[in-house]
Amino acid sequence: MNDYADWIGRSYSRSEPISERLVREYRATLAGTLAEAEMPVGLHWCLVPDTVTPDQLGRDCHPKTGLFLPALPLPRRMWAGGEIEFHAPFAPGDLVTRETTIDDVTFKEGRSGKLGFVTQRHVYSVGGVARLTERQDIVYREDPKPGQAKTPEAAEEWPDATAWQITPNSTLLFRFSSLTFNGHRIHYDYPYATGVEGYEGLVVHGPMQAVWMMNLATHILGHLPARFSYRGLTPLICNLPVAIEARQHEGGIDLRVRRMGDGVATMAAQAE
Repeated sequence: MNDYADWIGRSYSRSEPISERLVREYRATLAGTLAEAEMPVGLHWCLVPDTVTPDQLGRDCHPKTGLFLPALPLPRRMWAGGEIEFHAPFAPGDLVTRETTIDDVTFKEGRSGKLGFVTQRHVYSVGGVARLTERQDIVYREDPKPGQAKTPEAAEEWPDATAWQITPNSTLLFRFSSLTFNGHRIHYDYPYATGVEGYEGLVVHGPMQAVWMMNLATHILGHLPARFSYRGLTPLICNLPVAIEARQHEGGIDLRVRRMGDGVATMAAQAE
């Protein structure tokens, strides 16, 4: 693999106010999976999205690599996980500035082949004061090979878990993509998702699953967690009912999204 050291440290910043319309649309889209709060939790992922013209989109309809993110020689990409530190809540009307920096570029050899990871750091501030800091991990993969996919094992039962339930459908995926200005075709283009990237159907956004767990943690604590970390385990396919589960322990809260049909966990998180 080539040396990507020159990409590390690249940064940009953009600002956007939190509008009443955005708050209304976010609440309407995620109704039933939001904690009670003046400002709905996870809304920051709708702010200052990457906005590029059609000629600057890649085959997956994300912005082309090589614009800000490096052009790794691996065609598939998606969020792998991350960590968020909440310093103070946002408020309606806040002018939010996000500064984004590339922190690292690494490669690994996984069970499914070569993997590339790009780590970004985001700082969301209001009036020069940080309200939220985030590490975001993006994974790049090879195209799937026939017979490569393996079914993960069911997760252990959490008998005393606090749980919400939802069945994400294509309308929910479309509305969340619209809120976040996310053009990734795996969320709405069935022939592309199945025929090119090898998924079993439309894929539920990783950030949306993280939002579910973030809100369940906030619901249990009665306030924003100080820290929330999450990682994707396996893709969640549209129209499969899931349980959003949480169990408390002395050090905080363990959370997960688990398919109700086969018990497989698709994303895990910790909050404290």
